[in-house]
Amino acid sequence: MRVAIAGAGAVGRSVARELLDNGHEVLLVDKDPRVIRSKSVADAEWLLADACELSSLEEAGLHRCDVVVAATGDDKVNLVVSLLAKTEFAVPRTVARVNHPANEWLFTESWGVDVLVSTPRLMAALVEEAVSVGDLVRLFTFRTSTANLVEITLPGDSPYVGTLLRDVPWPVDAVPVAILRDGGILTPEPDRSLESADELLLVASEEHEDEIARLLAPVEHPPGS
Repeated sequence: MRVAIAGAGAVGRSVARELLDNGHEVLLVDKDPRVIRSKSVADAEWLLADACELSSLEEAGLHRCDVVVAATGDDKVNLVVSLLAKTEFAVPRTVARVNHPANEWLFTESWGVDVLVSTPRLMAALVEEAVSVGDLVRLFTFRTSTANLVEITLPGDSPYVGTLLRDVPWPVDAVPVAILRDGGILTPEPDRSLESADELLLVASEEHEDEIARLLAPVEHPPGS
């Protein structure tokens, strides 16, 4: 997979390293010569250019990219890059960084954004996830659908402790994707039983999030809450 990353700062370079480690081709684009540090991500391609200009994106060969990541520290730039990638180069997938939560509402398909990544929101969700037992925490929103990635830590008094996954009456549009237990990751096989303090990751529609919480942790989420 070929990925172009607009913004070669600390975030862009970190994403590039991860993608390269996973066997992908990466192009880093930035207009600031001070951040062009090709030795820091030696296996990536580098381009000194303004990613908001069509000529720069043509030079970058965006039409050959499978994914464009807008990872600059400027929300306006990230929106423009996403929009140009979609409308001018028909890039199949765009991922955009949101720096300021107040701008999050702009990062939609109308601006060419398939997936938004809001660092403040992610950090807040991870804090909640770390301290909450029995509370459902939304970790990630899939912009192209109505589904969210959610987490809930199973309290000891949950009625489903010791129950096989196949016997849990999951709501419609709620799919367990992983169980985090004792520092490991377990696949949600039908014959696997739930244990107290399991961290359950599910993909679920927003309308069923409260139902999941009431199902697995009814004491913390009584009916009508």
